[in-house]
Amino acid sequence: MTATTMTPAQLTRFEARLRAERADAEERLAEFDDAMTAVRIARSDATADDEHDPEGPTMTQEWSQRTAVLADVRAEIADIDRALGRIADGGYGFCTNCGKRITVARLDARPTAELCIDCARHVR
Repeated sequence: MTATTMTPAQLTRFEARLRAERADAEERLAEFDDAMTAVRIARSDATADDEHDPEGPTMTQEWSQRTAVLADVRAEIADIDRALGRIADGGYGFCTNCGKRITVARLDARPTAELCIDCARHVR
């Protein structure tokens, strides 16, 4: 892979944005993790019979939804960490599939993008 042709100012801007997005995601992860703990405690309470409660979602449904949200946030953090790693090693802004340049416009829209728009279209 060739060295990045992005300007240092662009790289600095993307790195700052990714770090801010990571901090936000970590906060959400902590909030959701606390909420999961509350659901976990409620599910372990043998007196809670929410499966027959016509009002609101069941604990099983809450558990399922919160587990999915946690997985999404963890995946988001992993994507951000990979992008920060590409900035550190000089590969940020290059498609991990074909090696072509990823446009700044695409990175502005999706700073964790690993694929150029052409390769991303083929993945779908």
